[in-house]
Amino acid sequence: MNLRNHVIVGLLLLSSVTLAACQKEPTKTEEIPYVMVTQPSSNHLEQKSYAGEVQAKQQTALAFRVGGQIMERYVDVGDRVKVGQVLAKLDVQDAQLQLNAAKAQLDSAQAAASIATQELQRYQQLLPVNVVSRSQFDAIKNQHQAAQASLQQARSSYEVAANQTGYNRLISNKNGVITARQIETGQGNAAGQPAYQLAIDGEREVVFGVPEQAVSSIKVGQTAWVTLWSQPEARFAGKVREVAPAADQSRTFSVKVTLLEGQSSIQLGQSARVFFVAPEHNLLSVPLSSVTATDQQAYVWVVNANQTLRKVPVTLGAYGQHQVPILSGLKATDWVVVGGVHLLREQQKIHAVDRENRAVTVKAGA
Repeated sequence: MNLRNHVIVGLLLLSSVTLAACQKEPTKTEEIPYVMVTQPSSNHLEQKSYAGEVQAKQQTALAFRVGGQIMERYVDVGDRVKVGQVLAKLDVQDAQLQLNAAKAQLDSAQAAASIATQELQRYQQLLPVNVVSRSQFDAIKNQHQAAQASLQQARSSYEVAANQTGYNRLISNKNGVITARQIETGQGNAAGQPAYQLAIDGEREVVFGVPEQAVSSIKVGQTAWVTLWSQPEARFAGKVREVAPAADQSRTFSVKVTLLEGQSSIQLGQSARVFFVAPEHNLLSVPLSSVTATDQQAYVWVVNANQTLRKVPVTLGAYGQHQVPILSGLKATDWVVVGGVHLLREQQKIHAVDRENRAVTVKAGA
């Protein structure tokens, strides 16, 4: 009898364990996440930038006024020069010979003019006493005038020859830096042929190319700011000075932006980037962190009135540094999720909060 009782108790215990094992664990309540949201901005700052090079605002070509053979050159690219500094010399042998010949002609003309003057003075004294005739006096007077004309011509020829000799020296007319050299010692050089390119000290500018589809947005006088490759943390104010009226062979328009500050710290030839910022009104934009994409279709998460999410496809404009314009798909009254968008799902329940961590209430039909 005792054995039977023990068996019954054991069966009851086994049944209790089996029933307990078959019961399901209670379902845990899903936690509703707090999600930061924002409304689209109505003004988008479109930023465009172009790579360029720092150049002198004023540059000039230096050339000999006469032709000849280069005898010596004293400066090279990168050298700093001053006003009055001799940069190069031509061979002056031929010019010196011409000067000597002109001097001899001048001396001869001066002697002839002196004799003609003395002869005229003598005839002026003889004419009143009828020692010479009027016709003889007139002939001497004409000879004197011809001698004076020959003297003036010889003097002019001498001055030209003297100038030609002086022009054998190429002299800098401004302070600046030599940026290019086109001559070598011993080579022939024609009159007016550029020998050096001089970047004149003073204002600096950035020269860059703009494609034809964007040039219409850049105007003379438009403000800009410039960064240098060597000083990426520094920004320098600038203003558009010139936009080329025609494109080059690559269909690119040359644009020059004058730097309004930092002249002393900016060196010629430095790499620079020019930025233009212009507001686009009546265009919605959202933070970059609000946008994600599936199968090349961009979308954002928008909060419904019941604090659930829906996926809204959007059309994007050109990406900015922090914002991206929305061309279609959103309304200004929509509340858009900021960040963590890849962790969300359709119709997910959330607690919407703004950047100040305040609860956001979405109005129905907004």
